[in-house]
Amino acid sequence: MRGADRPLALVYRGRATLPGCAESVAELLRRSRWNFDVRYVGPRERLPLTVDVLAGAALYAQPGGGTLRPAWRRMRPYDEALRDFVAAGGRYLGFCLGGYLAGATPGFDLLPGDTDRYISSKAATVHSARPTVVAVDWRHRRRHMYFQDGAVFRVDRYAPGLDVIATYPNGEIAALATDYGNGRVAAVGPHPEADRDWFADADLSRPADDTRDAGLELVDAVMIRHER
Repeated sequence: MRGADRPLALVYRGRATLPGCAESVAELLRRSRWNFDVRYVGPRERLPLTVDVLAGAALYAQPGGGTLRPAWRRMRPYDEALRDFVAAGGRYLGFCLGGYLAGATPGFDLLPGDTDRYISSKAATVHSARPTVVAVDWRHRRRHMYFQDGAVFRVDRYAPGLDVIATYPNGEIAALATDYGNGRVAAVGPHPEADRDWFADADLSRPADDTRDAGLELVDAVMIRHER
């Protein structure tokens, strides 16, 4: 399960995501400083998403994908296993749809609160579910990221271990990390993992800054648990 004692990172790939999403998350994890052994997990992968497979992992990543409720129907059978994995000390990393699934209505209920659509929030700067670029304040620096109907995170700002990593221009939370049991959860509404192909495929002008460094910061935020 592990490669030369490297920590195992599992990336979901299946019908609850879209082509390219899992691969971009896997590439981000391979670029991180954590020297992960990155494997795909899912119904048609060599590794199934089971309690035993999760037990050998340091991190589980849920990529972006389609719409929430169809994805939840496919992911609901893994609900308890994923919650138990994180509560026991594992890490959950969610991008866009994976961020929504970290919430509760519906989702894995891993957050000290819930999620909602940014495009429906008050004073949102984006109003369409079509792919676009959104501005966020990421670690107090303005960044421009690929975005497609991503989440806001409505959480208890005094929750244990909460780290608000990024906000949208209207002040809503765009990315966070927080404790869950003995583990940790990080979730993001936009797509810091997006490479140039994402922008080309959506016929979007790519921002001058490559935001994958922000994605690496998100990985660090979920892996490092600060003692209270």
